[in-house]
Amino acid sequence: MINELKEDAKVRMAKAIEALGSNFNKIRTGRAHPSLLDGVRVSYYGTDTPLSQVANIGIEDARTLTVTPWEKNIVPDVEKALMKSDLGLNPSTAGSVIRIPMAMLTEETRKGYIKTARHEAESARVSIRNARRDVLSDIKDLLKEKEISEDDERRAQDEVQKITDQFIAEVDKALAAKETDLMVI
Repeated sequence: MINELKEDAKVRMAKAIEALGSNFNKIRTGRAHPSLLDGVRVSYYGTDTPLSQVANIGIEDARTLTVTPWEKNIVPDVEKALMKSDLGLNPSTAGSVIRIPMAMLTEETRKGYIKTARHEAESARVSIRNARRDVLSDIKDLLKEKEISEDDERRAQDEVQKITDQFIAEVDKALAAKETDLMVI
């Protein structure tokens, strides 16, 4: 029973780490990376569709992304979606290929992105702590129902805390890597 609770906690904490990674991918660094456009949605025959499902996204060079829509008639829709996105992109179209140059990040912009990254990391830590709280509550309920002993409860609490510390350390490591990435000029 306790092992099932610990596994559930690990799964929930791993999902928090996964969500953090996806949120970090949306924070732009100085380099071009296709995952930057993951949140962009294009109106495709009246339906909001992820950009990756209507176009091929590639890297031309370190600071330029290319977007090649699969249908020529949706090029203006893709361009409009890129301009509306809150990524601050300025696409230029040449035929059916849309080039997206990445502007150099200013010091102020970098600090703003670092602040955003820290906020995302804190959200992940909160999710991990919530998973820990839920599991510890379930363990206390087992103790109240006399399904486990006090020794088992104490041991389980220590193990859950170790798992929590491990996942919090992963968040801190990911944040440090993202901050380093953002500060590279």
